Amino acid sequence: QVELVESGGGLVQAGGSLRLSCATSGIVFSDYAMAWYRQAPGKQRELVAHITTGGSANYADSVKGRFTISRDYAKNTMSLQMNSLKLEDTAVYYCNANNGRFPNRNYWGQGTQVTVSS
Repeated sequence: QVELVESGGGLVQAGGSLRLSCATSGIVFSDYAMAWYRQAPGKQRELVAHITTGGSANYADSVKGRFTISRDYAKNTMSLQMNSLKLEDTAVYYCNANNGRFPNRNYWGQGTQVTVSS
């Protein structure tokens, strides 16, 4: 049974920091590219950051320079360090795992709320 469990969300003032974590089980972690998505009210889910099986990271322009994605192969976890948070970062953040091959395996966590206040 595959599980992706996010933690670390909460309420933070603009300019503050939060660190999200995604604990995985039931997958061969090193075989999966990992990503963080977010969905704000009334908006589509969008890709925030992505990290390959080899550890190469990419970011949405809106978070570049403020967010850092990382993965720990020993603990089968992924993290997102979010600094200089803005009001527009308010959203539900989702952890995603994708094996990037056929047959494709794509998994989601349940999401964690991040609210940035003024």
